[in-house]
Amino acid sequence: MKKIIPHFSIPNCQEALEYYKGIFGGEIKNTQTGEGMEMFKGQEEKLIHAELHVNEECIFYFNDVFRPQHTLGTNVSNVLDMDTEEEIDRIYDALSTEGTIMMALQDTFWGAKHAVIVDKNGLQWDLNFTRAMDTSID
Repeated sequence: MKKIIPHFSIPNCQEALEYYKGIFGGEIKNTQTGEGMEMFKGQEEKLIHAELHVNEECIFYFNDVFRPQHTLGTNVSNVLDMDTEEEIDRIYDALSTEGTIMMALQDTFWGAKHAVIVDKNGLQWDLNFTRAMDTSID
């Protein structure tokens, strides 16, 4: 496993990003709204992903989609950025045995294999394995 990245689901995400940037410093990167994507219909102006890079090792992920009600303790998930496809498969199987699958393990539009599971203790885990991009020229 490469790292664990906190992923915060916060209403008014853009405002929250600016707030945390003011506290921690850093740079807001990789912001993406739901505009033009069917699965985000009705949430087009909201951020489906944004990152606050405080430094090379300290990164926070943010979004403000899919959670109409925010209850304290349910607005943070732990993103596990996996090294291999075998690792994501193994951890997915282990966590889902007694957990609740929120998003089944699948290929995504951002070029990763991804799943979301709430484990038996109520902790949410976003599992992610980004495949190497094919940069070869045919």
